[in-house]
Amino acid sequence: MKLITWNIQWGLGMDGRVDLPRIVRTARDMADFDVLCLQEVTDNYPGLPGNDGSNQFDALQALLPGYRAIDGVAVDRETPGLGRQRFGNMIFSRYPVLQVLRHQLPWPAEPTLPTMPRLALEAVLLAPDGALRVTTTHLEYYSARQREAQIDMLRRVHADACSHAADVVQAHKIGSPFETRPSGQRAILTGDFNCTPEDAAVARLQALQADVPAYVDAWPLVHPRQPHLPTVGQHDPAAPKRCLDFIFVSSDLAPQVRTLGVQADTHASDHQPLLLEIHP
Repeated sequence: MKLITWNIQWGLGMDGRVDLPRIVRTARDMADFDVLCLQEVTDNYPGLPGNDGSNQFDALQALLPGYRAIDGVAVDRETPGLGRQRFGNMIFSRYPVLQVLRHQLPWPAEPTLPTMPRLALEAVLLAPDGALRVTTTHLEYYSARQREAQIDMLRRVHADACSHAADVVQAHKIGSPFETRPSGQRAILTGDFNCTPEDAAVARLQALQADVPAYVDAWPLVHPRQPHLPTVGQHDPAAPKRCLDFIFVSSDLAPQVRTLGVQADTHASDHQPLLLEIHP
């Protein structure tokens, strides 16, 4: 399975041009991906640099025929004179989708900081070797307190999903909203975490929980003793080069991780995309 994750900054490249077809071409050039996780997708936000206010959720779906498009809206607002505005994440899957959950993450007040609602978008996919849970998220940038609360929520979501692995199938509930679906104990968590590998939040996310296969940073599985490559600031001489984007896998999936790389050349966003490959 090949998975790409990318904060696309609504398709705004380092050349100041918003170009969603360029985003899709870049991803396709990286790999014939099975799953694509995107952050910073917009609808009706003409105030953002280069943005024409179009519905990017629909536009990206049209650019990726053959994939099931799943949207996860973190910010959903009505603005006088503009109407409904949305900002969030997407997952595209060529595998069947068994279940989708949208987890609104904690957003404790920070009166002096510019923060926004955040979301974790979860999809249980029917991969060739069984159910696999893929979650993509985009954590708070300006508030460490909010980011820490969001990390704790991601840990709770993972623990809850793993506990549902023991759910008993009840035949008389099939066809109803109560129907039991696989929770996907094997899991991948991707996205822009807005903190560096040395941040305590990264260690906290991977801390052990009872009866739960812990999340593991996939980078050192493939590149032991090598620092994470930068995923932001790569093509901006005024910005520090940092790794803010990660792929975590559950420990029971870790032995299947084969490759993980950063596409460092593209200028199509202010972030660089990552490609993960796992083998049965």
